[in-house]
Amino acid sequence: MLKPKDKVPEIEVDLVNNTRWALNDQKPKHFTMVVFYRGKHCPVCKTYLQELQKKISQFTERGVNVIAISSDTKEKALASYEEWKVADVPIGYDFNIEAAREWRLFISKGIKDEPETFIEPGLFLIRPDCTLYSASIQSMPFARPQFDDLLKAIDYIVDKEYPPRGEA
Repeated sequence: MLKPKDKVPEIEVDLVNNTRWALNDQKPKHFTMVVFYRGKHCPVCKTYLQELQKKISQFTERGVNVIAISSDTKEKALASYEEWKVADVPIGYDFNIEAAREWRLFISKGIKDEPETFIEPGLFLIRPDCTLYSASIQSMPFARPQFDDLLKAIDYIVDKEYPPRGEA
């Protein structure tokens, strides 16, 4: 079980802008926010990442690095990036299902037009030392943390030096 204050597994993914992103290379003032999403087939993910696009500068202003990651292929991830108009959101792709299990993400078998297997949503706030601050993991596309709520929470956490909870 991945608990707050635990070191999180390393992430290294290619981005749709032909660069490589590594969690250990991040140097945020407060957090790195990793948003795992289901993939191009998911209309809820589209809406969620479009909302993130609208708010990304507010996260950056608060000292939060942001990335969105799926198990989609490069082609699907690039199509999502372009069609969903999320130009400011770093989009990682080809996230390995076994690596997703290390993060305790739920994995689904595809139905209808979905990929054979894919990751379900998760949102993680990670401290600059790569320890987990908080996690929100879903087994389906619904009931994700809202970005306005997260922005308020980050303000409170930073202002009050509120510690991670749930480590016991």
